[in-house]
Amino acid sequence: MSAATTTASAATTTASAASADASVVHGPVRDRLLRVLAWLSFLAEVTIIGTGGAVRLTGSGLGCSEWPLCTPESLVPTAELGVHGLIEFGNRTMTGVVGLLALAVLILTIRRGRARRDLVVLASVVLGGIVAQAVVGGVTVWTGLNPFIVGFHYVASVTLVALTAAYLVRASERSGPRERVVPTWFAILTHVTTLALAATIFFGVLTTANGPHSGDADVIRTGFDATVLAHVHSWPGYILLVLVVVLAAAAAVRRLRPVRWLVALLAIIAVQVVVGVIQARNGLPELLVGIHMVLAALSAAAFTVVVLRLKKPVD
Repeated sequence: MSAATTTASAATTTASAASADASVVHGPVRDRLLRVLAWLSFLAEVTIIGTGGAVRLTGSGLGCSEWPLCTPESLVPTAELGVHGLIEFGNRTMTGVVGLLALAVLILTIRRGRARRDLVVLASVVLGGIVAQAVVGGVTVWTGLNPFIVGFHYVASVTLVALTAAYLVRASERSGPRERVVPTWFAILTHVTTLALAATIFFGVLTTANGPHSGDADVIRTGFDATVLAHVHSWPGYILLVLVVVLAAAAAVRRLRPVRWLVALLAIIAVQVVVGVIQARNGLPELLVGIHMVLAALSAAAFTVVVLRLKKPVD
């Protein structure tokens, strides 16, 4: 065999190895542990919205009067704090669980994802957001449950749910360039729907901030009329429902890529509307308000998947 043939053969082998390596590096995440941890991270983000809602709806927002300690003398709640201290401290403990899961996802993404910069960025933002959320939680306690900070705390939590959902979507696909797989008008209407969803959540936060569930019996809300805000909150909610119905119908007829997640989103929003109407007509019972909060986060997660499925990796 000549030197040229040997060199060509070696080059071909090297190129093949590089190609194979690239397909592993840039392909979907196959690591089972990483995928499980990513799902646990998403579920933990949804759960902490539920536990945070429990803190507010049971009047336990100041169950621990200090932060990062629970009391000036104790890290954990004392018997004098009663059930409110346990509920508030339980939510703080959940923050630690969420943070550890996000840290584990980031470490494994860096070690095993290698060239998946998109996943590294998402995992880094989630972990950074959780750390920032812990600080915001402390500020919330220090300010005596300021309604604007409480509202920001919730919106940030919903954002983290959407980011962990985005990680799951991107981890299931190849990295690299992506191309749009829906008509232009469909993409535009989807992004308009994003505004309707954001407005619905925003006015929902304002409504709750001025409602009866302030987080503590001694915290009295003044300012906006909660009854008026409840009606204002419903307007973008109904617009959102109509837009999602149109998108789901169009996607089903044209067999577009986001159709399944649009159907799932439509189901969540439909339940959300029913829960919202029932709670408004029955004096805002705590359990229904809590369900409403969690469903809003799931709506944001499902819609994140819809937006990401407007495109697919280039073949």
